[in-house]
Amino acid sequence: MSRDLLLLLEHGFTDPAHPAQSFVCPDGIPVEGLLAGDPERARGLDIKRLPFTRPRAEVVALLGEQHQGLPVLILGDQAPPPEDAQSANGRRFVTDTRRILDLLAQRHGFPRVH
Repeated sequence: MSRDLLLLLEHGFTDPAHPAQSFVCPDGIPVEGLLAGDPERARGLDIKRLPFTRPRAEVVALLGEQHQGLPVLILGDQAPPPEDAQSANGRRFVTDTRRILDLLAQRHGFPRVH
């Protein structure tokens, strides 16, 4: 049985176009906040933080080169995937931050974002 896999950008990543600055992903910050608020529930899924630089080999291996945007929730087989999930390489996944937050509530019991 595979678990849900959440891929996020590393916190404080650098962008080669702006090497003197560090950044956070505006789409990943709400997800990171939810995870930080309930680390026990966060242990119920696999979480990986990846470098900013592309190609993102791990994402390419899982979903293909055209799906490297983060955050992404790759759905395991613990529960049926929602109908609106995308599909690539035989995997179902969601990239919309709001939808990821909804699915973390539905599938893992996190509080809902209101």
